[in-house]
Amino acid sequence: MAAFDLATWATIVGTWVLVVGTLGFAYWQLRQAQRLHSATTILELRDRFYGERIRVARRELAAWLLRPVEAPEVDNWEAGIFFELLGSLTRSGALEVRMVWSAFGTWVLSYYLLLTQPVNRLEQWRREENDPLVFAEFEWLARRLLAYERRLGPRAGGRPTSLQDARGVLEYEVQVTASHADH
Repeated sequence: MAAFDLATWATIVGTWVLVVGTLGFAYWQLRQAQRLHSATTILELRDRFYGERIRVARRELAAWLLRPVEAPEVDNWEAGIFFELLGSLTRSGALEVRMVWSAFGTWVLSYYLLLTQPVNRLEQWRREENDPLVFAEFEWLARRLLAYERRLGPRAGGRPTSLQDARGVLEYEVQVTASHADH
């Protein structure tokens, strides 16, 4: 009788090990599929980001942000809408923060810093529109990327993105995207 009990318990334990192992493997496969989907989506978004429409929108927005705060507002918000989409996809878990930081961090942080400093235009627009969600996903993403950058510390260049860095990126955006438009 004791041998039968041992065999029964061995079967039960073996079955549970198999079930847990199978679930673990299925989870690992799902996680890999999610990462692959995130990477594929990032690549597709980068193609769109470097496309003519978004490049023009980036140049226009960058030029406006480099002007004095009183300058008339830009009409083309496609770059901002792109960043809002990026934030929404990241917040929902469709994109990994690490991948977004690697692919778009420089631009997200640069545009965000100049949209919020020295005057926080996002807060102004929210008050004017009486809508707390104006570019809320973009802001959420920028704050996540700033926190991610701080956690990386020296590996990310030793310091978080500064307003001076951001200004340099947008000056480059105006020059480079303008030279692409000439060709």
